Amino acid sequence: MPSPSVTAVVVTYNRLSLLRECLAALKAQSVSPAAVLVVNNASSDGTREYLDDLASDRSPSVRVVHLDANTGGAGGFAEGLRLAVASGIEWTWMMDDDAYPHPTALEELLKVAKSPGNVYGSLAVSGEKTSWATTLLDGNDVVGLVKEVPPAARVDSIPLLGFLIHRSLVARIGYPDAAFFIAADDVEYCLRARRAGSDIVIAGKSRIEHPRTLLTEFRFLGLRVAYLSLPPWKRYYDTRNRLLIARKYHGIKLYSQTIPGSLLRLIAAMVKEPRKLAQLQAFLAGFADGMLNITGKRHETWKIKP
Repeated sequence: MPSPSVTAVVVTYNRLSLLRECLAALKAQSVSPAAVLVVNNASSDGTREYLDDLASDRSPSVRVVHLDANTGGAGGFAEGLRLAVASGIEWTWMMDDDAYPHPTALEELLKVAKSPGNVYGSLAVSGEKTSWATTLLDGNDVVGLVKEVPPAARVDSIPLLGFLIHRSLVARIGYPDAAFFIAADDVEYCLRARRAGSDIVIAGKSRIEHPRTLLTEFRFLGLRVAYLSLPPWKRYYDTRNRLLIARKYHGIKLYSQTIPGSLLRLIAAMVKEPRKLAQLQAFLAGFADGMLNITGKRHETWKIKP
């Protein structure tokens, strides 16, 4: 049963095997999207050839866009959403190529999506657990089990993974910020929506299988921070984009919370990560660019290796 009002946007880069599984899961939906738009971020692993064959011969509902350069997740989602809105579709459902929507994911999400002025999201799951800790605003509960998430619950933000947005809201708040390249572009987009008066709603019965993110708590001198192990090039964007968001949205908390939290994450990286000098270089580069409000794809400029 197709939904004439939804386009699914999938952003992919050099993960052909995962992309195949994602597209198969979209094809198996109990309520199908009217179209699937795949944004190929200049992949070099055979993705282009696979998608061209898929679009031309076997699946006319699949539309493919090949970008000339890797614009990161942020750039891919910005372009995919722009093209989906330009096509006249009402709703756009966005996800990465490592998403595997359960068969009823879109059907359950549409049951919850009552207002075009809000943002809605599928729940990322890994078996019986959520893929990351989820904070429910009503009650301020932090939950980690799928069964603990209600059919509809307000949250601070949701990732661009099963992210459902209406064209009318896009007209008000614009597109994801492509200049973030990767990391926290979803957080900034949700902050923008909330500033415009939108609720961010997670749909607990709309589920997307996704690898679990293993956050640890790092403590130092009585302070604590959530810590995620990252390669140096991702450390750059994580550091920079946190600062960019704080500069734009959080006022004095840039200095009272974001900068101290960033320094704690640097200490954690020096303790936990094997490539300590590379981590330090990435942090310092990200910190400098964040404080100077310099955006874009910059890890190569700083010669930070993957």
